[in-house]
Formats: sequence, C-alpha cells, structure tokens
Amino acid sequence: MNTNIRNTFIEFGKILRASNSEIENAINSAQHSNAWFTPEMVRKSIVSFGDMLSEEKVDAWFKSIPENDNSKRVGLILAGNIPMVGLHDLLCVLATGNYAVVKLSSSDDKLIPLMVKILVEIQPEIAKKIEFTDRLMNFDAVIATGSNNSSRYFDYYFGKVPHIIRKNRTSIAVISGNESAEELQNLGNDIFDYFGLGCRNVSKIYLPEGYKISKFFEAIEHFQPIINHFKYNNNYDYNKSIYLVNGVVHFDNGFLLVKEDSGFISPLAVLFYENYKSLEDLESKILNNSAQIQCIVGHANMFSKLNTVNFGKSQSPELTDYADNINTIEFLIGLNN
Repeated sequence: MNTNIRNTFIEFGKILRASNSEIENAINSAQHSNAWFTPEMVRKSIVSFGDMLSEEKVDAWFKSIPENDNSKRVGLILAGNIPMVGLHDLLCVLATGNYAVVKLSSSDDKLIPLMVKILVEIQPEIAKKIEFTDRLMNFDAVIATGSNNSSRYFDYYFGKVPHIIRKNRTSIAVISGNESAEELQNLGNDIFDYFGLGCRNVSKIYLPEGYKISKFFEAIEHFQPIINHFKYNNNYDYNKSIYLVNGVVHFDNGFLLVKEDSGFISPLAVLFYENYKSLEDLESKILNNSAQIQCIVGHANMFSKLNTVNFGKSQSPELTDYADNINTIEFLIGLNN
C-alpha cells in the first residue's frame, strides 16, 4: 500500500465533504462554462466523491493495490458529460503509482484541474505524477472514454498499447410492481440526476404487464422543476414535437416523455419502457444486451445472475464500481507484470 497516497485520498475526501470557499466558487461558476453543470449537479458530484473517499472505503480499496516501483505513463482521455466524471480514472492511476497524462474534455476543463490543485496542496509530490496535455504523446497505456463513434478512432490510434476504450452505455431499472412510494420517488434520482446525461442514469424501465404508468408518474412529480432548465426543456420540446408530428404513441407528464421502445439509450428528456412477462425471460434478455448496460436498478436478488443497485443509488458509485465493469485497478496493476 502506498501510505502517502492513501492518506492523501482520505484527506481529499474530508475536504470534499466539508467544502471550502474555493470549492464553493467552483460550484457556483461551473455553469458559466457548461450550462449542464448547475450548482446542484456539481455539488452532487463533489459530495458523491467525498462520500466515496471515506477512510474506511479508501482502506478497503487499497488492500488490493500493491506498491509500484515501475511507474507507467497512462494516457487518460476524459469525458465531460457529467461533472468530474473522469476523476475516478485519475485516482486509479495515482493509487497504482502510475503517471497520468490527462487530456481534459472541453466540457469539464475547470473542475478536474481544481481537484488536482487540492490534491497537490495536500501532497505536493502528486504534482510530479500528473500532466495535462492537449494531445497524448509518449504513453505506455491509455484509458479513453467516449462514444461508439469515437471508440473507432481510439481503437485506431491506441490499439497497439494496453488500453481500456469505453463506448456508449446506459442503465436500466426493473419495476416489480411491489415498490414503495419512496422507492419509486428514488428512481426519479436515477433518471434525472445530472439531467440524465450519465451512463449510470436510467434511460429505460421494464414494467410488469398491466402496470399503470400513472403510479410511476405520481411518484416522480416532484422532479417537475427540471423542465425549467433551458437545455433540458429544449430537448423535451424537440422530442415531443417529433413524436407528435409523426404520431408516435407516448406518455407525457409535462417534463418527461415515456415511449415504448426496444432500444436502451433514449434521447434526453425521454424514458423508454418495455413490458415483461417473467423475470426469468427478462434476465436472459438483459444478459444478451449486457454490453450496452452499465447498471441495473431494482430490488436486491431479483435475478440469479445479475446484480442490482438500490433505487436512487445508481449515481452514488463506490470506488470499486468501475465503468463498463472493467476493473481499472487490475488493468493498471497488470501494466507492471
């Protein structure tokens, strides 16, 4: 275990949980660079990372991370769809004793540098382990996060070095019909946190046959203010007009469009749904499409071969919840073998 990095992460978590004037300024100003990064959403991300970096969780994480005397240069191409989404990859590189060559997303080029500044203030040696760049060069491995289209570009340029290349994914929820009102309300967080822009956001729900959609709409009514965000509202209006002009059958509660669709990745402000007959059949269907699914929200032990996340918790990952279910730490440790 790298004790210095372990202690730095714990102190970093304390600062994120307590916040300070510099963090508060960043929370309030982020929306000037990216309108999706509202104070509420930026704060949610910072609090999530703060909770993730508790002493207990950091200690448990570091137990599986050996000391590394052979640092590799790891190129990180970070996404910017939700605030600080690339921070976890950066923490993984530091935790494994490697050197991070970071290409920021233009959508999130203020918050990540601030997080690095805080880390360096805690442990100045970290400044020697992180480099920001506009173009990746001289790297031993790459972790790149993007879309299905950009992944082809990444494969072409980085295919000859060890790599993790992430594509589009989304999350789903399975409703049994036995959910409490509170669980359905919490599902609203899985759908609307970060305006639905994250891969851990639920963009499709599975409903038992005969389920009344009005029950779901009643539970999420308190998320109605989301429609006041102009970019979300633009997406809602656009998709609504498309559906109306083309005569597409859908439900509409005034801030969310719900459409029956076999796809997984719905447009912004739209939630896809499908009905299912049995959980056994549904499990088989989900397994066959696992490459498109980040996480599954639902009751514990619904499935025999699939893990679920509690309602309202899809956007509260732990240190060991790795994107695309690829263990980033194992990948980074493997670079030295």
